[in-house]
Amino acid sequence: MRHYETTFVLRPNLGEDQFTEIIDRTCSIITDDGGTVLDVDRWGMRKLAYEIKKEAQGYYVYLNYAAPGKTVDEIERIFRIDDRLLRYLTIKLADSMDQEAIDREKQRLAAPAESEEEESTAEAAEQSAETGTEKSE
Repeated sequence: MRHYETTFVLRPNLGEDQFTEIIDRTCSIITDDGGTVLDVDRWGMRKLAYEIKKEAQGYYVYLNYAAPGKTVDEIERIFRIDDRLLRYLTIKLADSMDQEAIDREKQRLAAPAESEEEESTAEAAEQSAETGTEKSE
């Protein structure tokens, strides 16, 4: 299997149900071909740099996954047919990825969320310890 990331932009007027349906369909294509979805990140509604198909905004979705090459061909074939998608981009991150590498990547992706929670807790503790006095130089 290879390591890929795909970012795609959906039409903004679809609604949450259709966003979820397209994302679930794409994830099921990956898993049906023996791949593994590592991360699905919904970036949400964003303003486009320029109009695409007369749309000024789009709903962005980021997928990080490991799958065979034929899976990417199938995903992109469906994306070309589906007029609800404005744009998509797939990037190959690694040529080979075994189960051990998949597990490491899942842990790596989960670690930033945990470290952000720890950092915010540490910052709050620092701020409460500082009682508002400034250091003079």
